[in-house]
Amino acid sequence: MKVEIIPVWKQVTPALTEEVVAFWREHKAIADEAVARARAQQLVCIARDEAGAVCGVGTAVLKVLPRLRQPTYYYRQFFAPQLRGRGYIRDFFLRCKQVLHDYNAGLKTPESLGILLEIENPKIAAAYKRAVEHGFDAVFIGYSPRGLPLRVSYFDDAVLQPPVRLRAPAAAASGRDVAPHKRNTPLPAAGVAAGSITTENAS
Repeated sequence: MKVEIIPVWKQVTPALTEEVVAFWREHKAIADEAVARARAQQLVCIARDEAGAVCGVGTAVLKVLPRLRQPTYYYRQFFAPQLRGRGYIRDFFLRCKQVLHDYNAGLKTPESLGILLEIENPKIAAAYKRAVEHGFDAVFIGYSPRGLPLRVSYFDDAVLQPPVRLRAPAAAASGRDVAPHKRNTPLPAAGVAAGSITTENAS
């Protein structure tokens, strides 16, 4: 199966939004259309099959995980059934990471240290047991409030920023309250769409 990976970060058109919302709806990935439309604005790359149809998407949004107190892009990845199990997960992820790295490197002040992954798919979690997975360049950092493995894939040139101030000591444990950088919101404890690398279906 021939697949084209197309960067669309910060270039999402109304037409692409409609196409991706329909894609998620077809595969029962995101039931709430308002959520789907908002998520579409976070697209990093899309994959198109030989017929030109969307068959995979990667999205990212800036978050601050209290245990890190550093900003990262919380990344989600969803593939249509025909794309799963064909070895595209890693290449697609690495392309998305490169797009985000290049964008971040072009900013006057970098806004992120890398990519945060919450591994929903139990097959992926079982397949990647090393503390450092060199194929994805992802480091294990613990578990999310949902009990799912968390990994960070840092950008090569990432430099630590001043730590984000937590509002209360309990914030580090709860994963909710983060210092008032408006662009930096905490990692959600629930409600992420089924299917991200972070994904329940990228087997």
